[in-house]
Amino acid sequence: MWVRNCWYVIAWEHEIPADGFLARTVLGEPLLAYRTGNGQLTILEDRCCHRQAPLSKGRREGDCIRCGYHGLKFDAQGSCVEVPGLDKAPPGARVKTYPVAEHNKWVFVWMGDTARADITLLPDNFSNDDPAWHYKPGYMHYDTPYLLICDNLLDFSHLSYVHEKTLGGSPAIAQARPVIERVSDKGQRGLRVTRHVPNVPPPPYYSKIRPLSGNVDRWFIYDFLLPGTLLMKSGGRPVADAPDDLSNAVQLHSCQTLTPETETSTHYFFQQAHQTGRGDASVTEGIFQSLVAAFNEDKDMITAQHRNLNADAAMQPLWMDAALIQWRKLLEQEVATEQARHAAA
Repeated sequence: MWVRNCWYVIAWEHEIPADGFLARTVLGEPLLAYRTGNGQLTILEDRCCHRQAPLSKGRREGDCIRCGYHGLKFDAQGSCVEVPGLDKAPPGARVKTYPVAEHNKWVFVWMGDTARADITLLPDNFSNDDPAWHYKPGYMHYDTPYLLICDNLLDFSHLSYVHEKTLGGSPAIAQARPVIERVSDKGQRGLRVTRHVPNVPPPPYYSKIRPLSGNVDRWFIYDFLLPGTLLMKSGGRPVADAPDDLSNAVQLHSCQTLTPETETSTHYFFQQAHQTGRGDASVTEGIFQSLVAAFNEDKDMITAQHRNLNADAAMQPLWMDAALIQWRKLLEQEVATEQARHAAA
């Protein structure tokens, strides 16, 4: 169940080399991303139109890609410009191209109707490229459907148990009832989830940013936007401080996004940024390592859940499922709208 008329992240910008290419599958389609000599990004279908061999098994020749099977050469617009043994390539010999956008260190691909590609629909992942924030970029591959990871991100009550010794640290997170609102602004569609957790011990990784001797009031406020992007403000302030006093607080901003690879595998791009001036490179690295440890805890649990899923077994909905139930309904509505539009066309 995928929405196609939206932007999916295919890579961090540093993953695409200046003189090579990156092969990555998105929504079951093999893609090849590279930069031309002037730095412009292009994304081609990673499948030669001759016998469907992966173009990524070939090589770069200037701004062109030569298939490693029979030597067909394609330009950055997907047109075949050379066929060994022929004076001229057949006019219909070409591979599919995709709209591409580079925005705040993420490289996005549009997987739907090219006429509907709109850069104003890109998410506000500002802390990926803002000098006021420092972070280390992360990527993780899951052998599970992306919806299971969406469920996990929409329900932070699991922090108390899956991440008891990393991101959580208190059963109070699971007990705190979030406020869930619909987001529909500037073309963005999704949910806003707000959770306040008062008077709890700070998680261990806070100490990497600043020492805190007592309990803190924690907050998690995030938008979860189609097709699967989380943009979050989080942090904690000493309980003795006024609610509007952030002078002693830990403040973080996180950008995370999920891109389905296939029906049963997912690309996960993430970062958690701290404010510039609150620690050096060792702090940035420490936060990143804490995040990786926690996300591996998620991965272990979700992978075990995926292996254990039984289509015939009923699941018992509970109060902590409210956000993910709303999210799945929103996703179903978007997919149904796309399918109706496609049928009408």
